[in-house]
Amino acid sequence: MKTYRIGQIVPSSNTTMETEIPAMLLSRTELYPQERFTFHSSRMRMMSVTPEELKAMDQASDRCAVELSDARCDVMAYACLVAIMAQGNGYHRASQRRLQDTVEQQGITIPVLSSAGALVDTLKAFSFNKISIVTPYMKPLTQRVIEYIEAEDITVQDSISLEVADNLEVGLLDPDNLLNHVQRLDHHDVDAVVLSACVQMPSLPAIQRAEDLIGKPVLSASVATVYQMLKTLGLDTRVPNAGHVLSGALVSA
Repeated sequence: MKTYRIGQIVPSSNTTMETEIPAMLLSRTELYPQERFTFHSSRMRMMSVTPEELKAMDQASDRCAVELSDARCDVMAYACLVAIMAQGNGYHRASQRRLQDTVEQQGITIPVLSSAGALVDTLKAFSFNKISIVTPYMKPLTQRVIEYIEAEDITVQDSISLEVADNLEVGLLDPDNLLNHVQRLDHHDVDAVVLSACVQMPSLPAIQRAEDLIGKPVLSASVATVYQMLKTLGLDTRVPNAGHVLSGALVSA
């Protein structure tokens, strides 16, 4: 029996990552009964998804990393995609290095991921070179996300912005509605669809159904985060009913 401690740095108003990440990892019990996971979070203040609040929140991530290091987590993730992407292209690399250094200053080593980096790295790992995305953001912020992804040599063919600015309201969106949104999305000739390019917009219950509906790989920021967590922990990247990325397909291929 092995227990893994999962740490997350989350916005104070986030209600989704502490739901979807545990749901995916705990659902592995039927496949890997020898695994156990515990979940630990530290919060950064943020209520509205604005550039000012995102920047202030990002500056608080160092404190959160120190707090999680006290729990001796096995892996930790900065679980806010747009807070990273709003700071400029490629910023996930600088953020992860800074947080890694912050942890190591406490005299320990814990791998540090970010949801922004996890999404980009997972798209690259699966050779998803052309995608379409759904976000809850206002259109200018969605455009920032598109520019960030395209700076990583991944084409964004189409996007849908639901234009919900209040982060608590984003967390209350019905994931079933994503099945309608994905059909409005231009996914012709794309390699994959990112059903939620946001860690706060719930999507897990719709991932597998959307994938079955359109016949193409469907993932989310939270799915990508779990994929990279499992890789970092040296575990099989399989989660039941969570879409192609967490089907184990890449390893078996």
